[in-house]
Amino acid sequence: MHMQASSPLFVDLDGTLIKTDLLVESFLSLLVEQPLAAMRAPMWLARGKSALKHEIAGRIELDAAALPYNEDLLAWLRKQREGGRRIFLATASNERLAQRVADHLGVFDGVLASDEARNLSGVRKLEAIRGVAGDDFTYAGNDHVDVPIWQAARGSIAVGAPAGILRDLKSRGNLEAEFDGGSGGLKALVKALRPQQWLKNLLVFLPLLPLAKAAGVQMPHMLLQCLLAFVAFSLCASAVYVVNDLSDLPSDRAHPRKRKRPFASGAASAVHGILAVPLLLAVAFAIAASVSWLFTTVLFIYLVITTAYTFLLKRYALIDVLTLAGLYTIRVIGGAAAIAVVPSFWILAFSMFVFYSLALAKRYAELDTMRALNREGAKGRGYHVADISAVQLMGISSGLLSVLVMALYINSPEILTRYRHPQWLWGVCPLLMLWVSRVWLKAARSEMTDDPLVFAVKDKMSRLTIAAAGLLVLASLLW
Repeated sequence: MHMQASSPLFVDLDGTLIKTDLLVESFLSLLVEQPLAAMRAPMWLARGKSALKHEIAGRIELDAAALPYNEDLLAWLRKQREGGRRIFLATASNERLAQRVADHLGVFDGVLASDEARNLSGVRKLEAIRGVAGDDFTYAGNDHVDVPIWQAARGSIAVGAPAGILRDLKSRGNLEAEFDGGSGGLKALVKALRPQQWLKNLLVFLPLLPLAKAAGVQMPHMLLQCLLAFVAFSLCASAVYVVNDLSDLPSDRAHPRKRKRPFASGAASAVHGILAVPLLLAVAFAIAASVSWLFTTVLFIYLVITTAYTFLLKRYALIDVLTLAGLYTIRVIGGAAAIAVVPSFWILAFSMFVFYSLALAKRYAELDTMRALNREGAKGRGYHVADISAVQLMGISSGLLSVLVMALYINSPEILTRYRHPQWLWGVCPLLMLWVSRVWLKAARSEMTDDPLVFAVKDKMSRLTIAAAGLLVLASLLW
């Protein structure tokens, strides 16, 4: 901070006071809650950007308390307010939404915002500010559109401003304060793609295991096909994760852990996320097309189902976990399609039971969190805290049934044609039983804070168990 000023302070909203853009977020909210109304957006935009903002604002409910505020700036504003300084919210966002923010924070003496006829941005905002304070004012902004206002202001406050603008403000000698905008940039966007979740897509390699004995010279080609399938599934899944997070912003911000996600926290730009989705899908399906048309079809089915889950199916109890289990199994089917084989009945049966158990473990952990917070259930889900015992019972039962399926598979006649020494596989059963039991024990102790498969990677005992099972499978194939 370089100077103290008593001139009235006008504070921008999008990207300055909050780490997001209200127009983008409000449109996403409308798209999720009222998709038919959202389709009318081009007609509203034809009347002007201010009309678009007005129409959207009148159709959504904004929880101002949940927005990702720039806490450092907000704390500074409160100190300025305590010192008697007049502070105004000056934003291009619609007046209805801006007023809700102002009412929630209680630090503003007035609000200047867009209405149905006027988009209060750039020069128009400057005119509105001058109408209140003349040329004696200080302005807090964040981007190029704010430059005309900074140039006319007595004092300037920069919040995450680009380096060039910041240098110019400093050279003018009226920079009153400087704040970090809180954007995580590319790193935050990559985090939003959830690369740690790509581990799930290793399931595409599962159909290779029974073929290891007979594949021979075809194995390198099959491995390459499965690798391409893995990349395609990963990129497609990341696109859906972005869509899911953007559509879940209100509920994520109400969750003690999910509110730290890049889009919910404002670390990643929602606009960048929207732009990333078609790019990820284009690359994913280009890779899929290079594998085979059959694999491309499976990937498309995966995309349709997971999109339906994001916007509809996750709201319904049990249907959501059945869908999740099915999505895991589709990865296995995709791996089989990539190498042009029919997936084994045993693999599909095992997959459905074990992944149904893991999906229920994830729901159990969420309900356990809600119970600790004295809430009835998670927003946007079909479960209540009272369901937690039933979820636990179904999950444990399904997990142990997967062990039974594994045992029946090992005892089936076809096992002799696929493995050289299948007796080694019997050791997998107690290891699988141990791991399933450990997952549910950790969940019951409120120690399951991640997706179960991600937990398996982080948990030392799980890693050792999985490694031991892998060695037994390898022994059955080679020795």
